[in-house]
Amino acid sequence: MLLINQSTGLLRYFAIMKISTKGRYALNALIDIAIYGKDCPVSLSDISVRQDVSLNYLEQLFVKLRRNNVVISIRGANGGYKLAKSSENIRLSEILQAVDENVSALHLGRGAQKSKKVSEAKALADRFWEQLSSTVFVNLHQTRLIDLVEGTVFPCRAVPDFVQFIDE
Repeated sequence: MLLINQSTGLLRYFAIMKISTKGRYALNALIDIAIYGKDCPVSLSDISVRQDVSLNYLEQLFVKLRRNNVVISIRGANGGYKLAKSSENIRLSEILQAVDENVSALHLGRGAQKSKKVSEAKALADRFWEQLSSTVFVNLHQTRLIDLVEGTVFPCRAVPDFVQFIDE
């Protein structure tokens, strides 16, 4: 990813960890349930309409979420899904892990060359990527679903002047 610093005009490259659509859609769906499912289960068809996500895709995600005890299913005419525990007790790391989301900065994407040769430079760089991955995991683990529902999560103030993102 390329970031343009608004104040200096300098270009900087940053490695990013991509959260796939399954992680994003799972998170959006669980926020939807936290908002609309306080009194009754929420149907996947309702989530599909509100979140503009394929019902079939949601069904696949919810199999994983149910198996990992993030949601419970309620059968019947007024059935649907509820959170398996309160939104205060569901961490974002738990949601992403439930849908097999990888947030490691060491994760090699498609097309990356996997080398068995380990150089000193690669080993030193990998230590940084491991530290970055740990920082991201800690943030995901500290952030609860309720934090998103209540809007108490804010962008990092450390980089307020990076406003234009250009994907390469």
